[in-house]
Amino acid sequence: MTKALLIIDVQNAILSGKGTPERQPHIDAALNETVERLRILQREARRAGIPVVLVQHDGAPDHRLAVGTHGWAIREEIAPGPSDVVVHKTSCDSFFETDLAERLQERSVTHLVVGGCMTQFCVDTTVRRAVSLGFDVTLVADGHMTGDTGSLSFPEIIAHHNGTLDGFDAGRAQVEVRPAAEIAF
Repeated sequence: MTKALLIIDVQNAILSGKGTPERQPHIDAALNETVERLRILQREARRAGIPVVLVQHDGAPDHRLAVGTHGWAIREEIAPGPSDVVVHKTSCDSFFETDLAERLQERSVTHLVVGGCMTQFCVDTTVRRAVSLGFDVTLVADGHMTGDTGSLSFPEIIAHHNGTLDGFDAGRAQVEVRPAAEIAF
């Protein structure tokens, strides 16, 4: 089993405006904590010689992640290193119309450790698609983040997806959800 760390859409403006004025500071603080856990996993993966793949959403000119803007840039804490792979996408599915599957196959990856943003969109869709493509997935339980939506707060959304995705399978590939502290490369 060859693992890779896949970090999805951890960009400067990914959660900008995703909460009320009262909630946004809480969202921002939780995102910072999530990014720190991902930074540590990224460092450990690099030390172990495990491929690190960063997915970057390319937004339209009027989007908060508009290509070339400060908001579009990957967060400095997890900036790509010289051997890291960066995959650009324009939809929630990191595999859709990208070369992600080919990049993983080139590195003989069979197991993805996944974290990033936004839980209910890009993380969920990519995890499900990865399993359908035959990759085993470890979703970092405390390594994905989102904003509040409607009547659900970000902790409720994260907890729901951790519970829903743990044990999700397709054929022999499956998802397990584990906190960052329990993940080793």
